[in-house]
Amino acid sequence: MFEQIQKSVRAKLLVLMLSTTLVALIVALFVLAIYDVRNYSEKWVGDLSTQAEILGRSSAAAIAFDDPQTAHENLNLLRVRPMILAAALYAPTGSLFATYTRAGDAADVFPESPLADGITINGNQIVLFKKIVESDVLQGTVYIRAQYELLDRLLDYLGILAMVMVLSMLAALLIWAWLQKTITKPLKDITDVARQVMESRDFSLRVNKTTDDEIGYLVDAFNNMLAEIGRGADALLATDRMKDQFLATLAHELRNPLAPISNALYLLNQAGDQPEVAANARRIMARQLKQLVRLVDDLLDVSRITTGKLVLKKEQIELGRVIDNAIEIARPLIESRAHRLTVDIPERAIYLNGDETRLAQVFSNLLNNAAKYTEPNGAITIAVEAAGEDVLVSVTDNGMGMPSEILPEIFEMFTQAHISHDRTQAGLGLGLALALRLVEMHGGTIQAYSAGIGRGSRFTVRLPMLLLPASTAPEPMSGGQTACRAQTVSGGGQQTGFCLEPGGPSPR
Repeated sequence: MFEQIQKSVRAKLLVLMLSTTLVALIVALFVLAIYDVRNYSEKWVGDLSTQAEILGRSSAAAIAFDDPQTAHENLNLLRVRPMILAAALYAPTGSLFATYTRAGDAADVFPESPLADGITINGNQIVLFKKIVESDVLQGTVYIRAQYELLDRLLDYLGILAMVMVLSMLAALLIWAWLQKTITKPLKDITDVARQVMESRDFSLRVNKTTDDEIGYLVDAFNNMLAEIGRGADALLATDRMKDQFLATLAHELRNPLAPISNALYLLNQAGDQPEVAANARRIMARQLKQLVRLVDDLLDVSRITTGKLVLKKEQIELGRVIDNAIEIARPLIESRAHRLTVDIPERAIYLNGDETRLAQVFSNLLNNAAKYTEPNGAITIAVEAAGEDVLVSVTDNGMGMPSEILPEIFEMFTQAHISHDRTQAGLGLGLALALRLVEMHGGTIQAYSAGIGRGSRFTVRLPMLLLPASTAPEPMSGGQTACRAQTVSGGGQQTGFCLEPGGPSPR
């Protein structure tokens, strides 16, 4: 029989249906039994508590006026409750005042004095003590002992549930005999499609849905799974292509500085007594080595961020100084392409809680990005604007711009808005990804905007400002000088405007 079940999907499903139905019924039986036990206990306890409350209030006067006859008559009213075996009233002093025993039972033995308020269950009996209190004065105590037929009730209830379970299993078998084809045929279709997909690797195949029940849901789930696997396969192919593209890009980026270094070494060897040739060769090597270090640093930063090993050294910093550092880093590229850089910073100093080096890296990446993708003699603007408790730093250019479809992906690693055979100004596609991660680590956001190809780009960084009390804010500069005003830096090293610092004016 076991071998037949192993070879037959129909038999397996039958066993599965019967076993799951049986388990479900057993669980339901267990839960219902627990519920009935709890409900019976709570109901019976509540009923006895209410009965004791009524009995106590009706007998309080009898106890107060020492009228045991009236108290006895009140207790005799319990004869309409055959489940109550015995009851008693105790005086405030704790002495037995009046008693009741169910008709036909032997005289009951009552406790000599009342116990603490509460309910006690002893086997098939339940005992209750309840004090009678009027105006915070103890008038007496009610004692009730009744039958607690939980076991008999539970056995009767389990018997009913067992009959329901047997009838449910028979009904399940009948329904199974009727619906077996609607279950096995879709499963066979799923098996056939799965086999075809394995053989042909064609994830466009689908199973026809014939029912709207759980099997239909299974068919939908299977089809969705095929679609998801197909998308995953496409994503793997795209990732593989991106990897190849990244390796090719990395090879280009590494070759670009290595070729000048190799030429510079040749010049050094041939320089002889020509110091100007040797000096020029060393400058070439230093410049290209700096490019190599930048590429390696970007790769290391990405690795640190993705592995969670990058740690920020946060402190109170002034935004103007951060932007100064960023401009200083990006200045060589901006000047080499003869761009006009405009800097617009408010007079009031703005303070942040952050890592000055990393934030300078963010803004220098944005400035370098703008310089790369803006034709020579272009215009770049970096502006600072307070927005409530945040500060907005925007980098705008009138360069190549970006197509709208690439904007949602522009901050992903290895993504480049413009890919061409000219690698002179290209990179690894890591700058914007690094900027995004670093800004997020500072609790900020970064967004990209572009009206389209040839219409320029704008990147906006939003960072939380550090609100300093007046007593702790740095003192203003001497002579009423302000931290940094709007200024313009032109290509070719020419510049206008100054940033005034405590030590005196220094050109931006």
